[in-house]
Order: sequence, then structure tokens, then C-alpha cells
Amino acid sequence: MRRREFISIAAAATAWPFVARAQQANMPVVGFLSTRAPEESADVVEAFRSGLKERGFVDGQNVKIEFRWAHGDYGHLPALASELVRAQVAVIAALGGDPSALAARAATTTIPIVFAVGSDPVKEGLVESFNRPGGNLTGVTTFTNLMEPKRLALLRELAPGVPVMGALVNPKFPPAAAQARDIEEAGRAVGQRIVFANASADAELDGAFETLVKAGIGALMVTADPYFDTRRDRIIAFAARQRLPAIYQFRQFALAGGVLSYGLSFTDVYRQAGRYTGMVLKGTKPADLPVDQITKFELVINMKTARALGIKISDNLLSLADEVIE
Repeated sequence: MRRREFISIAAAATAWPFVARAQQANMPVVGFLSTRAPEESADVVEAFRSGLKERGFVDGQNVKIEFRWAHGDYGHLPALASELVRAQVAVIAALGGDPSALAARAATTTIPIVFAVGSDPVKEGLVESFNRPGGNLTGVTTFTNLMEPKRLALLRELAPGVPVMGALVNPKFPPAAAQARDIEEAGRAVGQRIVFANASADAELDGAFETLVKAGIGALMVTADPYFDTRRDRIIAFAARQRLPAIYQFRQFALAGGVLSYGLSFTDVYRQAGRYTGMVLKGTKPADLPVDQITKFELVINMKTARALGIKISDNLLSLADEVIE
């Protein structure tokens, strides 16, 4: 090799890391703010990346994602949101339920925010209307927090004649009071006695389990809440130890060994949030993106768990199921 060629190659090799860093420095940054934990969110993170890719953005190539995880502790969210604002991210994807969206809204009125919530974003004050969000927020709503009466009805089908049912509620979750009220009213309408147990931290979760055991519950309802998502293995293990028929808010619970789940496909929710984030990166204003309403719910039954716990699944439930795990 000639000396001049060698010097050119060596110079190019030396320059490459600087070029790569310069390219990364020019990438837009998406702040991913989540109530949940990374170890139980791999599937939804991949769905979010997939949605971004559909709009032309690939993590590490022409966009960078900065992750901030609350691990189910909503008290951490304001500080995490402020970190992303100080980093001057291009967009904040506030995902994993209402607490992330509320924390992001409180942190900035200028950085675009794409949310995924389980309640009515108009009533929560996140947007002015579904068609014309106004301000710097838009996103996806699932209304999963409003489906507790339906889950109670399905639990009664799963465990007919049970005199006392338990409901696990997180009092620090913003929609918790409405969830408890809806469950109580639905139970009263059909003469079902329900014992509520509150938990928003690990020590409280153990206490809630003890409360439910002492009350002699014969079935368990776990309300839609991101904290419970981060602790799903512990909750499923408790239900298994007590041999309780139980219902949860989305498919991942059934996949992890829960008997029954009724809710939306969270991967669909995160994929759509990724698409919206990509559209904002391309210049679309949140105020011009109508809030998307995902309304297709799925009933998933884990027959393997049901058989192991001696729980009989009615023919009617099986006919309603969108997926049966054998």
C-alpha cells in the first residue's frame, strides 16, 4: 500500500467516530416517560419502535429514544419529566397511563407530548376535545379504566355464586376513586359483596393480600393500574397460592399465568403512540392530531392455569374468548 493511501485510510478511520457522534448529536430525541418498568415492558417498547419506524424513524439511526422509568412509583414522574424537559427533547411520549401524561403536562407547555391513557383525556384536562386537542398534547386513549363493571361481570361468570369478591385498587392512581365507585355500584346492582384492598407500594401490597385473605374472598379483581402491571408476577402468584379465580386488565397477565384478562392490546396502543410520535417529529402539531380512541377489547383465558387451580370455565366464557391459552 502506498504511503499516501495509508494516510488517507487512517485519517478516515480516525474521523469516523467524530462523524458518527456528530450525526447522533443532530438526531431528534424522543423522551419516553413511563409509569412502568423496563423488565416487563419489552413487548410494548418494541411496538412503540415499530410505530416510529412506520413513520420513517429508526432508533439509533435517525432518532434517539431517552427512557425514563418510574417502576410503578408515580411520585418519581415529575422529576423524570423535568429531566426530559431540561434535555430539550423533541417530543415526550408519556406512556403507561394517566400519571405519565399528567406529569408531562405539568412539566412543559411547549414541548409536544404524545400520551397513552386509559381514561377520558378531556375530563382529565389533557386536551380540549378529541377532534381538536389544542395545546401541546395529543395521543391515544383506551378507556380501560372505565371497564371495571364489565370485568366484574366476567368475574362473576368465572366464579358464579361466590359470596365475597376482592378488588385490588391503587389509591394513588388518579382514576382510582372512579374505578372503586364504578365497581361498588355494579356490585350493588347485582347484590355482589365486594371487599376493597388498597396498595400503591410493595409493603402495602403484602398488607392488601392479608386483608383479602382475612375477608375470605372467593375471587379477585385487579383494577386497571400501571403499578399492578409492574407487580403482576407477585399478584398472579398470590392468586395461585389462594387458588382464586381472578381477572386482570390485559393479555400479558394471562400470558404470565393469570386465569382471565379483559382489555385492549397494549402493543396496538404503543404502536399507535409510536406512529403519532413520528408524525410530530415530521412537523405535525399535536393540536392538529385528533386523539385516537382504541375500542377493541379482547378476552383471553388461560386454560392451563384454570385446570391447575381447579377452576371450571363455562361454555359461555369460552365462546366469548378471543384467545384461549392451552
